[in-house]
Amino acid sequence: MDYKAMYQQWLDNPYFDEETKAELKAIEGDEKEIEDRFYMDLEFGTAGLRGVIGAGTNRMNFYTVRKATQGLANYIKTVKGEAKGVAIAYDSRNMSPEFADEAALCLAANGIKAYVFESLRPTPELSYAVRKLGCIAGINITASHNPPEYNGYKVYWEDGAQITPPHDSGIMDEVKKVTDYAAVKTMPLEEAKAAGLYQTIGADIDDPYIEELKSLVLHQDSIDAVKDKLTIVYSPLHGTGNIPVRRVLKELGFKNVHVVPEQELPDGNFPTVSYPNPEAAEAFALGLALGKKVNADLILATDPDADRLGVYVKDSKTGEYHTLTGNMSGCLIGDYVIGQRKALHGSLPADGAFIRSIVSTNMADAIAKYYGIELVEVLTGFKFIGQKILEFETTGKGTYLFGMEESYGCLTGTYARDKDAVVASMTLCEAAAYYMTKNMTLWDAMLEMYDRYGYYKDHVESITLKGIEGLAKIQEIMNTLREDTPKEIGGLKVLAARDYKTDCVKDLATGETKPTGLPKSNVLYYELEDDAWVCVRPSGTEPKVKFYIGVKGNSMTDADEKSASLGRQVLDLIQKML
Repeated sequence: MDYKAMYQQWLDNPYFDEETKAELKAIEGDEKEIEDRFYMDLEFGTAGLRGVIGAGTNRMNFYTVRKATQGLANYIKTVKGEAKGVAIAYDSRNMSPEFADEAALCLAANGIKAYVFESLRPTPELSYAVRKLGCIAGINITASHNPPEYNGYKVYWEDGAQITPPHDSGIMDEVKKVTDYAAVKTMPLEEAKAAGLYQTIGADIDDPYIEELKSLVLHQDSIDAVKDKLTIVYSPLHGTGNIPVRRVLKELGFKNVHVVPEQELPDGNFPTVSYPNPEAAEAFALGLALGKKVNADLILATDPDADRLGVYVKDSKTGEYHTLTGNMSGCLIGDYVIGQRKALHGSLPADGAFIRSIVSTNMADAIAKYYGIELVEVLTGFKFIGQKILEFETTGKGTYLFGMEESYGCLTGTYARDKDAVVASMTLCEAAAYYMTKNMTLWDAMLEMYDRYGYYKDHVESITLKGIEGLAKIQEIMNTLREDTPKEIGGLKVLAARDYKTDCVKDLATGETKPTGLPKSNVLYYELEDDAWVCVRPSGTEPKVKFYIGVKGNSMTDADEKSASLGRQVLDLIQKML
């Protein structure tokens, strides 16, 4: 059925409510808008759903949420997991509570119990809840750091990680089979509650979750020593982090925690930022202003679902605040956790592992080598780190010490299986306290790491290509690079090319090939001379193609110059293809 016929069907079918029909009637005659809303079903991918809120098959709405949930319910039945139930959380975005209830009531109508948080909660707490409650799956209604018009639907499996093979493809297949919206099951809320198929959860999960985080503290003595001196500014960016981050810091004893008042309360319109991403400088404008006012030692911001942490730290010598990229903060936290664990216990597990995504910094490799532990690479997406933790547990081979990805996410501990900005905030504040007892700042610690491991500089460039034409262009870029491997990029010779889609690593000098050793993914990675690299992958959540760039310099200035130059030349290369 073409998009025009589908549009008309939504207008004519009595199954769709009058509010939905009124929204669709308002775009009558706007062919481009109608096409964009109906040219495809909102794709249920390996991360679930993510899209603009609105009426249509290619939008986030009650009907697409129900459809996805019916497919999930059908899959749960095929693995006979319905008795375990499903945990559901949601963030501060518009329609998040409503979509959470729609999912819960669809599950209930299928005889599957839903455990629904009483109010908004962070993504990592949903991961924890799945494990704590012994659920077969979890659903989180969030679009992470996307612009305000978006919402999304993430699916987790019983290990607490987002779905990975074979469950991801199994669920996707079941969702595709649901073609008739009217055939999707649902039931009234009161009936679901009366049948014991809808249960509200809250403090019964919050309290043990916070206790898990606190159990990971290595230097309470350092916190106690400087709890009145260390000054912290924090912004939840109108999201879910406000209560848990403030709670854990307060319970550990930190006295000087200042929350950015304009960004404290949940608001799905995110009025103080164009989009609530702690990677963006604009997200820190208000935090930096408050930080300078109270002379903060560090300034933190978590994204709306509190799985990503952005950081600024003060240079005590200049008074300047430096931003830490996800690679920098991840390595700073990882080095602290691993190093202090070794210092306190005298040694590290013989099979200890530091896990990072393939697009994260090579400084992680240097840290692993320094401590004599294994560096494990996984595909982009924290679910693959969670998958590796599960592998360690089930085989008895490997001890998880730390995991990170460049996109501002990391995890200390194994209580959850997704990145956690609440524990990252806690651990970074603990590290700041520890270094303060050594008359050092976090910036001093970062500089010391550069001196020890090398001046690594990593950043991401991206090109946004929206709509049907954009998707085709992104695919064209990938195909061109795949079919004609560059011999050099930015004046640097390509030593080896990894194609994760074809599972092949090719040495360009010898022509020898070997497998990547990782699952298939539409990603290209180029190892360059001078310890540089470039990785190309389409975003899984936005209409973008991303270019991850890493260099190693002789100094910070040298690394900055090399990184900027390589970034410009990569974009020039791609622009010639457009």
